Amino acid sequence: MTIDKMINEIINEVRYTHSLTGKKKLNDNVMKVMANTPRELFVPEYLRDLAFENGPLPIGHGQSISQPYIVALMTDILELQVDHTVLEIGTGSGYQAAILSSLCKKVYTVERINELNVISKKRFKELGYDNIETRVGNGYEGWKEHAPYDRIIVTAAAQHIPAPLIKQLKPGGRLVLPIGHMSLHQELIVVNKDHNNKITTQSILGVSFVPLINDPVRKHGVTIH
Repeated sequence: MTIDKMINEIINEVRYTHSLTGKKKLNDNVMKVMANTPRELFVPEYLRDLAFENGPLPIGHGQSISQPYIVALMTDILELQVDHTVLEIGTGSGYQAAILSSLCKKVYTVERINELNVISKKRFKELGYDNIETRVGNGYEGWKEHAPYDRIIVTAAAQHIPAPLIKQLKPGGRLVLPIGHMSLHQELIVVNKDHNNKITTQSILGVSFVPLINDPVRKHGVTIH
């Protein structure tokens, strides 16, 4: 499959899920970035022939790169502006962060697994994504040093909305994340925080993500909170 066919698959799935998402099409800028981002360079070399299939792929350490449709949908739902600062929880391969970075001012991305962080950081440098900053940490805690954020995206399923992420979201900001248990039902949720700090949520559709783990991260014998 080619990248053009991947884009067509996304378009078809958007139409198929219209009754759930309310979307007949995704933002043109989002689709342009999806078409121009080399997904094959974000998957293991032995899986590059499958890079443009509309499905998730393993990237090692029990993690995966998300289905292109889900990446496009979550990006669209964020409603990014060019001056936005975004926090991503769950760097993984770096593909979602790369998509985001082409649509906003700055991306801060947190990954729990050091090996994946090392790979994605190297990948960003090689591919010229110079507005992405990475760290190893516990995603439940966010990245408070750079808060507040215009948008936050979580690419692993939490059992509830992490309170630190709500706190780190700007008034008028938006958080998109999957909620639920890995073995049970998960829902993609949109969390809006108005200018009076009132929180509202909306369920979009059923999804399937690896779990978001809420544990201190150990790196070289040091506990990172």
